[in-house]
Amino acid sequence: MTASRPNGFWAFLRVFGRGLNVVRLVIINAVFFTLLFLVLLLAIGVTAGRHAGMGIDADSVLVLKPEGRLVEQYSVAPLQRVLSGLSGDEPKEVQVRDLVRAIDAATTDKHITRILLLPDQLQAGGFAALREVGAALDRFRAAGKPVIAWGVNYDQGQYYLAAHADRLLVDPQGGVMITGLANYRLFYKDLLDKLGVQVHLFRVGQFKSAAEPYILDHASDASKEADSYWMGGLWDNYIDTVAKLRKLDPATLRDDVDHLPDHIASTRGNLAQLSLNEHLVDGLATEADVEAMMRREGVPAGRQGKGFRSVGLSRYVAQLPDDSGALFKPGVAVVVAEGEISGGKQPQGRIGGESTAALIRAAREDKKTKALVLRVNSPGGEVYAAEQIRREVELTRKAGIPVVVSMGDVAASGGYWISMDADRIFAEPNTITGSIGIFGMYYSIPDTLAKLGVQSDGVATGPMAGAFDITRPLDPKVGQVIQAIIDKGYRDFVGGVAKARGKDYDAIDAIAQGRVWTGKQALDRGLVDQLGGLDEAVAYAAKKAGLAKGYPVRYIEQPLGGFEQFVVGLNRTAMVQAALSYGVHLPRWMAELPRAMPELQLLRDARPGRPNIYAYCFCAPR
Repeated sequence: MTASRPNGFWAFLRVFGRGLNVVRLVIINAVFFTLLFLVLLLAIGVTAGRHAGMGIDADSVLVLKPEGRLVEQYSVAPLQRVLSGLSGDEPKEVQVRDLVRAIDAATTDKHITRILLLPDQLQAGGFAALREVGAALDRFRAAGKPVIAWGVNYDQGQYYLAAHADRLLVDPQGGVMITGLANYRLFYKDLLDKLGVQVHLFRVGQFKSAAEPYILDHASDASKEADSYWMGGLWDNYIDTVAKLRKLDPATLRDDVDHLPDHIASTRGNLAQLSLNEHLVDGLATEADVEAMMRREGVPAGRQGKGFRSVGLSRYVAQLPDDSGALFKPGVAVVVAEGEISGGKQPQGRIGGESTAALIRAAREDKKTKALVLRVNSPGGEVYAAEQIRREVELTRKAGIPVVVSMGDVAASGGYWISMDADRIFAEPNTITGSIGIFGMYYSIPDTLAKLGVQSDGVATGPMAGAFDITRPLDPKVGQVIQAIIDKGYRDFVGGVAKARGKDYDAIDAIAQGRVWTGKQALDRGLVDQLGGLDEAVAYAAKKAGLAKGYPVRYIEQPLGGFEQFVVGLNRTAMVQAALSYGVHLPRWMAELPRAMPELQLLRDARPGRPNIYAYCFCAPR
């Protein structure tokens, strides 16, 4: 007799069990060896730190080489950021606060004699953050320490920062490319028509153009009029600032930019020489020339007698003293609201109606918080999520805690919504703000289905039943309901601003209508209270709270898990920075693990079969 074969189901379970056990062993081993590697890294870091020295050598140059986007808050998850750093694959983001803190610390650090700024890899999202970093460079220079900038190809954002240097150098094969500001957008109406997707737009505000790309194939005249005004204000500020820093005539600088094609002929295409001729730079130099210049000016040689003695941003920030001694002192709490506003809980780099409101609430309930600064860098997003955050601001003020808003590059539409109830609003002259308006969009796809040979039919219990079925055409009566809701939302927005700013409804309505303003234009119209950056906002909040000199400033951020805290703390130590300088890295595949299964970004906020209501501003010039 032949042995009976096992039942197919039980055979499957045995195979599945064996596979599950293999997976379990792989995971256990991966975790074990990861922890072992981290312990070894710490041990090597201690050794390397002892050999390298934990402090900064005398006569050192602080080298600032920011790479990637300039942000208020990292958008990469903390654990992913740490693993990327340990593997040598640094995330391409630089926090404004880290740059400013390093520059301000170096201003009084006797070991730092000068700053070398290398902005070639910087991606600036706006000019307000650059203005804050530039102000820190000005404070460094005021202390009698020089700033030298060198780059190969400066774009206009990088140049805006580099213009703060005492000496601005460019590679002979490079140059400065300043072109002006533009806001060109893609329009999708023709594509949507071909797909049969019907986009129904409901809005209030003559200039509320955020959703125009879905219903038009070109920018409206009203949109162009509004964009020309605020971008013109930004560009005027750019020209005036650069001309003042470089001691140039603003009219001449503007002419040089506008007539670049004509002027480049005078140097036969040599952009570096043209930049020198137009006094945009002080000299032409290679990287080797810069090193030689440092040595001639008394900077000692670097490691093994090469280059010059220097320290980078990451290592310098890592060795700065923390504020652990001020943990129990009353101070100012800072909550960063950066990115799009969405409902629910959102990760860093995005604003969540629940998560950001929870941060404000945590700051309010902390007895050490005597004042709150909300740092806003957002084009807006979902209306209800913005309202959740605004309510927490209002409750914080009612609790007797002053709330001050500091606007970054952009605080428009929903970004203004969450700001309007603050005791005082600070903005930079080149902040983008305003855009007080609201719109709703509803999608339906009966024509799309028809193209595929699919039809929708059936019965309902009443005229409103199934009204929001995306497979059916939108009933005009339903559109009437949605428009009424949008109208009410606009009245709430304008009315809230009027109440907060102490003005009547009509006065705010006249400057609302979805229109965008620069910080300076908003100040002239009473939408902000004062021009200034984060430092000025924090100082005002502390003064209003009656805090004595030496108060701590605490950033309130989402808490980390125990393992994340260990790894983040490990990565921040100067010992690990020293170990990395000796070439000790985690394998690159470990940094990729958190990105192995990304969420579908396009579907993260999708709510089919209902209107989505937004206070959003697409106002990012390039």
